[in-house]
Amino acid sequence: MAAELVRGQNHPLSQMRLEIRVAAGKPVVAAATLGDEHGRIHGVAWVAHPGTPTLPGLEVSKQAAADHRLAVDLDAMPEAVHRVSVLLALPLGGDGPARFGAVAAPFVAVTGLDGTEVASYTITGLDAESAVVALELYRRQGAWKVRAVGQGYAGGLAELLTDQGLPQATHLAGSINEAVAHGLARSVAAPPPRTPDADRTRQTATPALGPEGSGSTTQGASGAVAPQPTSPYGAQGTSGAVAPQSGYDSGAAAVNPPAGDQHAAGPIDYSHPRRQTGAPPQPAPTAPSAPPGQPARPVAGDATGWSMEERLYNQVWGMFEDLARTMAAYRSAVDFADSRMGKELDQALSDPRSRIGGQGDAAREAAQAKHAQLIDQARAALDRDLDQLTAECEVVEPALPPAFAGWDNPVWHGYRVPMEIPMALRLGDLHLPESPELRIPMLVRLPLERGLWIDSGGAESLDGSFTDSHELRRLALDTAVAHAARLLAVYPAGEFAVHVIDPAGSAAQALVPLVHTGVLAAPPAVGAAGVTDVLTRLTQRVDLVQMAVRGGAADSLPPGLDTAEQLLIVNDFPHGFDDRAVTQLRYLADEGPSVGVHLMMVADREDAAGYGPLLDPLWRSLMRLTPLPDDHLADPWVGHAWTYEPSRVPPGSHVLRQVLTEVATARTKHR
Repeated sequence: MAAELVRGQNHPLSQMRLEIRVAAGKPVVAAATLGDEHGRIHGVAWVAHPGTPTLPGLEVSKQAAADHRLAVDLDAMPEAVHRVSVLLALPLGGDGPARFGAVAAPFVAVTGLDGTEVASYTITGLDAESAVVALELYRRQGAWKVRAVGQGYAGGLAELLTDQGLPQATHLAGSINEAVAHGLARSVAAPPPRTPDADRTRQTATPALGPEGSGSTTQGASGAVAPQPTSPYGAQGTSGAVAPQSGYDSGAAAVNPPAGDQHAAGPIDYSHPRRQTGAPPQPAPTAPSAPPGQPARPVAGDATGWSMEERLYNQVWGMFEDLARTMAAYRSAVDFADSRMGKELDQALSDPRSRIGGQGDAAREAAQAKHAQLIDQARAALDRDLDQLTAECEVVEPALPPAFAGWDNPVWHGYRVPMEIPMALRLGDLHLPESPELRIPMLVRLPLERGLWIDSGGAESLDGSFTDSHELRRLALDTAVAHAARLLAVYPAGEFAVHVIDPAGSAAQALVPLVHTGVLAAPPAVGAAGVTDVLTRLTQRVDLVQMAVRGGAADSLPPGLDTAEQLLIVNDFPHGFDDRAVTQLRYLADEGPSVGVHLMMVADREDAAGYGPLLDPLWRSLMRLTPLPDDHLADPWVGHAWTYEPSRVPPGSHVLRQVLTEVATARTKHR
C-alpha cells in the first residue's frame, strides 16, 4: 500500500532506484539539493537544477513544466550525501502566478521504476510562498526514508537556498531562472495538460528482467518489449526507457495494463486531450487485425477526440512523444554501454596481474564484446519502434487536413476557405539525427500564443555548407510568406489580416504572392512614416481591445475597428526603426497575442546587437524558426535537440498562388 504522507511524516524506502513525480497544474521549476549528515550543502556542485540537471545518482528537469519526473538512484549517491531535498519554485517573469497560493496544490509522489507508488504528498497550506522544499530523502542508520516537508519561502529560491546554508544562493537562483528562461525560449510549446483519466499514453511500462536480470524493459511505439540495461541514474520515462541524459518528463505516468489487456488486443489510446467536455468523445477508428504477436496496424485518427481533426492532432502529438521517449531510451542505453565498458577497462587495467599473460587483452575484448551486445540490443529496440512510427506516419500524413498538411500534400489542390478556425497550424517538420527520414509535423495551437521570428542570420547549415547571406535573407522572406499564407488559408474569410513593414522595400520580390493576389490588408509600409503609421495603428488597437475586455464592454469598440486577428510581418529589423518603434514592437510582442495581434519578424539577431540587452526580452518572447534545417528546438518531454525544417512550397508549384487567390475571392464575397 502506498503511504499518503502529511507534513512531517516519514516512510521507509525499500527501493534504491526511484522516480519522484511532480504534478503542479502550472509550470514550476524542479531542483534538488544534496546534503551531508548535518544537512549542509557543500557548494553549488551539490545542487541539481535546470542549468546543471545531472549529478551522480540524481537528475532533474531542464526547464519549467507542469509535470516532472526526477530520477534518483540512491545506491549511486556519494558516501558523503545523507539527504536529498526536492525543491519546487514558480518561474520568474511572464504572466504566470507569483505565489503557490494562487495555483492548485502541488502533488509529489515517490514511485518505483515500474510506476508503483511508494509514498505521496499533497503540499497544502501555501500562500505567498514562491518556492518550497517539497520532500526529502534521507539516510538514517544505513536505511533511506522519505519525509514530507512542505516548507515554503516567500523570497523564492534565493531565500530557500540561503536557508539551506548555500553562500552563493542569490547568484545560483539567478542562474536557475536564466536557464529556465532560455529553455522556454527554445522549446516547442508543451502539449495540452492531461486529466487523470488521460494519463495513459500510447506506451505502458511493465516490470521485467533486463539483460542483467534486474532492470526494466521498454515498450515502444510498436508495442514490442525490448530489453533495457540498467542505468547508473535510473531515470525511466513513460515507455519504461532508462534515460539519464533525457533531462525530464512532463508527460503521462507509466501504468501497468490489466491482466489480459495487452497492447495488441485493441486500439491504442493516444490521449493528448485539449478540449475538456462533459460528454464522451466519438469512438476512434479501430485498427485492423494484425497477425498474432505483431503490433496493431496503424490507422489515421486512432486517438481520442470529438472530431477527426482533434483525433489527428492528438495522434501527431502522440507520435512526437513516442519518438522523443524511444530515442531517449536508445541514447540512454548507448551511454550506459559506453560508461560500463570504460569502467570495466579501468578495473581490468588497474590490476597489475592483468598485464601478464595477455589477461589485459582478454579483458579488453570481453568488455568490447559486451558493449557491442548492449548496443545491438538497443538498436534492435529502436529499429522496431522506428518501423512502427514510420508506418504510422505513412497513414497519418495523407489524412491530415490543410492546416496540418505540408504544401506538397494533395489536400491543398481541393482547398476551400474554411468556415471555422482549426485547432492548430503546421509550421514545419521535426526530426532527430538517428532517424532523419522520420518527420513529425510541428503543430502549434491557434490562435498563436507567441509571435514568430524567422532568423535570417547564421549562414552555416547543419551539414557544414554555407549559404550566401543574400540568399539566406531571401529564403527567410520566402519562409515568412509561406507561413503568412498558411495562416490566411486556415482562417475563415475576413477573420485574419496581414500587414507588412518593409522600410527599405527590399522584400518586394518575396512579397509578390501576397501583393498580387490582394490578400494584404494594405500595401507594404515603407519608409519611416510607413513604419510609424502601422505600429501606431496596431498598438492603439491593442490598447482599445484591452480596455474593452477589462471593462467588460466589448460592444463599445469603435464601429470601424477591424476585429479580425492581425499579423504584422516586420522585415529588415532593426534598420529603419527608431527607439519609439522598438518600444512599440516589444509592446506588441508582449501584449498583442492575448487580443489577437501577432508579430512575425524576419531579422538577424546580430544586426540588432547595437541595441544591447534592450531587445533580449523581445527575442525571448518569440519562437525562433529558421529557413534552413537547424537543431535549435527542444521537445517538452525529454529536451532533445530536434532539427527543424520549414514547410516549403515544392519548386515550380502554383499551389501557394492558387490558395491565396481562393482566400482573396472569399474575402471579396465576405465584404
